[in-house]
Amino acid sequence: MEKALLAAEAVDEKEVVELLRALVRIPSHYPGPGEEGVVAFLEEYLRERGFRPFRQEAALGRPNLVVDLGEGEGGLILEGHTDVVTPGPESLWRYPPYEGVVEGGRLYGRGACDMKGGLAALIGALLAVKRALGQPRYPLRLAALADEEGMMLGVKAFVRGGLARGFRGALVAEPEAMEVCLWQKGALRLFLRFPGRMAHGAMPYAGENPIPKAARFILELEGLQRELQEVHSHPFLGLPYLTPTRILATAGEGQLNVIPAEAEVAMDVRTVPGLDHEELVARIQALAGTQVEVLEDRPPVETPREDPLVQAAEEALRLLGLPVRHGGVPGATDGTFLQAWAGLPVVVMGPGGKTLPHQVDEWVDLREVVQAARVYAALAVLYLG
Repeated sequence: MEKALLAAEAVDEKEVVELLRALVRIPSHYPGPGEEGVVAFLEEYLRERGFRPFRQEAALGRPNLVVDLGEGEGGLILEGHTDVVTPGPESLWRYPPYEGVVEGGRLYGRGACDMKGGLAALIGALLAVKRALGQPRYPLRLAALADEEGMMLGVKAFVRGGLARGFRGALVAEPEAMEVCLWQKGALRLFLRFPGRMAHGAMPYAGENPIPKAARFILELEGLQRELQEVHSHPFLGLPYLTPTRILATAGEGQLNVIPAEAEVAMDVRTVPGLDHEELVARIQALAGTQVEVLEDRPPVETPREDPLVQAAEEALRLLGLPVRHGGVPGATDGTFLQAWAGLPVVVMGPGGKTLPHQVDEWVDLREVVQAARVYAALAVLYLG
């Protein structure tokens, strides 16, 4: 308990805030500059502070950055991602998205909340544990991973490369208003093709229009979604959703008098524990009457409340006089694969409002970021001690 408090008190508020501001000022959206700039900055930053960071290429030009404090097995992974979503039209922003403007105790900018605030807090905690305790008995591994906002190539490479092996838990610093999130929704990215036959728009009887078939399927999805929601709900995750996100049917730009040969529908499906993905895909396929291509399959995951990592998170909050609130993650995170593929218990807990990510004028409360760093430092000591 005393060591946990020492580590929390060793967090340098100014250091954390300045680091966050520096991270926000480095654009790292993809497509675009990607994660390289942030990784290069953090490599130098951590080397200057006595660490030996190393890279892992998740994809061409998209590196993961990994750094350890301590050696051996049985340690804790501190995980955050370095990519952000695109800012969109910068004219819509009150402040430029990559200037890291501070006003009223808030730092504004793309990625401030999702999740450079959490990443800065993790690094602040890592530095504090080193200052307070030196080398911990069990290792802390910081994993700053690429492509969380896309296909999660970073965490997949991390797990496949054996970099989660030997650890017994993972803390993911996504913006969840510092709730102790033990549940994460599953996700399916689906792609469907509805075949047709090209013909002149003036003579539709000479072809087969795929657009009505795709439209009927989209309307019938609502019925299937209602049926699933009547059976499957979760106290912390809410309801499952079957959301069509794209429909495309064209014979070519400007060809408004041609029936297309094919209609395409893309879907973003969000599930809760107890909803079997394989059975759900089969039902969607039967409803569509056409083949369903599964582009991505992320299972729902949960961590038992009695797990030592959960106990350490709750104790750290109480130790610092903060409320213990449980929650669920409405989307998937890198923690999904750390649990599903690496078998690690995962707690998702980070600074920033749940609804702020990806918005124009994204912001994070600086006091909450520093507070998170102190909680993480205490949590790490409690868990590893």
